[in-house]
Amino acid sequence: MLYDPTERRIRSFVTRAGRLSVAQARAGTGMGDATADIAALLPEKNFIGVEVHTPGIGSLLKLISEKSIDNLRLIQHDAVEVVTHMLALDSLAGVHVFFPDPWHKARHNKRRLIQSPFVQLLVSRIAPGGYLHCATDWEDYAVHMLEVLSAEPQLKNTAEGYATRPDYRPLTKFENRGIKLGHGVWDLVFTRR
Repeated sequence: MLYDPTERRIRSFVTRAGRLSVAQARAGTGMGDATADIAALLPEKNFIGVEVHTPGIGSLLKLISEKSIDNLRLIQHDAVEVVTHMLALDSLAGVHVFFPDPWHKARHNKRRLIQSPFVQLLVSRIAPGGYLHCATDWEDYAVHMLEVLSAEPQLKNTAEGYATRPDYRPLTKFENRGIKLGHGVWDLVFTRR
């Protein structure tokens, strides 16, 4: 598939202007606690973080510096384009999609990142035996994710339905906030056949 820059397509994100703290501006972005924690916990593995939100990138750059993390690289770009044009087939040991925007209004559900075409694209980049781990605190999105992932013939669910949160995935500030608001949290861990 060739990339056509004039092609109009649905975006799974909206770039929102946010305020950068002085530390974030110096570092370049914000958030990213879970990504930094996972990379620090697993120093023998290499990670690529993909994010469009500038404060998220800045915060993560700050954490990388503070924690001296050297196994994590960042790309500030649309994840669909990164996977399509920058990653080789069968090149990833695993993919984490944690708390993507749920686009909870029905008319916006088409913008959700976890859709069949994107899952097929991700699976093509995951090596056989590799995994796809998704997490959300929106029950409707969890049901949607389970349906989409279960329908992908190259994926196999590691659990009966939803998985227990793996030890490597820390509780995030966002997740803790959702739990305090009474939201559940759903993890889905599938492996590539």
